[in-house]
Amino acid sequence: MTVPDVTVVVAVYNTLPYLTACLDSLVGQTLAPGRMEVVAVDDGSTDGGGELLDAYADRHPGLFRVVHQPNSGGPAAPTNRALDLARGRYVLFLGADDWLGEEALERLVAAADAWGSDVVVPKQVGVNGRLVPQGIFHADAESVRFEDSALAWALADTKLFRLEPLRRHGLRRDESLKVFSDQPFTLAACLRARKVSVLASYDCYHLVLREDRGNVTERAGVLDRLRGIAALQQVAAELAGPGEALDAIRARSFSWDVPRLLSDGFLLLDAGTQRRVCAEAARLVERFGAREVYGRLPVEARLRLELAAAGRPEALRDQIRYEAAHGAPPVVVEERRHYAAYPAFRGAGLALADELFLLREEEATVAVPPLNLAQQLWRGLVPEQVRRGLRRHPVWRRLADSVSGGRA
Repeated sequence: MTVPDVTVVVAVYNTLPYLTACLDSLVGQTLAPGRMEVVAVDDGSTDGGGELLDAYADRHPGLFRVVHQPNSGGPAAPTNRALDLARGRYVLFLGADDWLGEEALERLVAAADAWGSDVVVPKQVGVNGRLVPQGIFHADAESVRFEDSALAWALADTKLFRLEPLRRHGLRRDESLKVFSDQPFTLAACLRARKVSVLASYDCYHLVLREDRGNVTERAGVLDRLRGIAALQQVAAELAGPGEALDAIRARSFSWDVPRLLSDGFLLLDAGTQRRVCAEAARLVERFGAREVYGRLPVEARLRLELAAAGRPEALRDQIRYEAAHGAPPVVVEERRHYAAYPAFRGAGLALADELFLLREEEATVAVPPLNLAQQLWRGLVPEQVRRGLRRHPVWRRLADSVSGGRA
């Protein structure tokens, strides 16, 4: 049997009417027949989605393989089952409410083959107001790393993966996670990849925000989200090792993912859940070195994290309300330091370090005294390369210092 170039994995659960556009976009791909397959797993849909999958499989024999199973409670289990059935050299994960540009698969496979990529990040655009970070999509790139790109902000599994490394490393979704199970999987694949590439010259992947905000990530509770973030950071700690890549991944979670769960939505939680959220956030901060990347975070993110870590939900509520009512706070300038003067700045009973509120610190201007006559002669008569050599010899160093005043 001929091995297809790419398997498209679609996990389906109650995604009508969006599923129709998703399936139509697969039928309409420019990739030649036989070079692609679709493995769709119906995870106990009750809206007729399973029947729609069967109808497409009947109309397009050889293209669709459909599996039906009882509902598992999340996208991880059906995605894993489809991945087990994949036969392509590459696999692409497609949300059942999203759709592909008609040339997407042909372009992605060609790019991966030409570049020898294990992962290709396709250009993604939002539909119906879906926000998609665009930092990594400024140009095609044969190779990107966490250290030199916005890859840390593109950790959804909406990518083309070479199947062999996924199976060799045993990479699968964590089925205990109700949400964000794709991010630890994607991070592990990228950190283990020989090469991660970006195809930014074509709108490949169209991410749809449902009118009812019914996307699984929109429905997920805050505690489930925090568990997903913890799983992501655990993979980073195990595979990235200390350095710039790890810091970039940590900065992503602690500048955005966690602080946004400590914003307006936090005020809607009951008191008990607020305490649990603070406790989970505190564990994340302590366990995964959030404070080591505080210099990369905006003041409001640092402040929310620390108020949660201190177990002060009442102070966190005050901070959230202040930001909503006033926006940017006044600035206090002390010598060269500029501080964001939120009400918690040097607030009684909070004991928060001033550094949490630091916006910037101006560089000190150091006055350099003019060279005296001996120093001018020394620099004027002795070439720089000779002076460099003399600096390494202790005898000449003492002589040079006596003539140049230590400014050889």
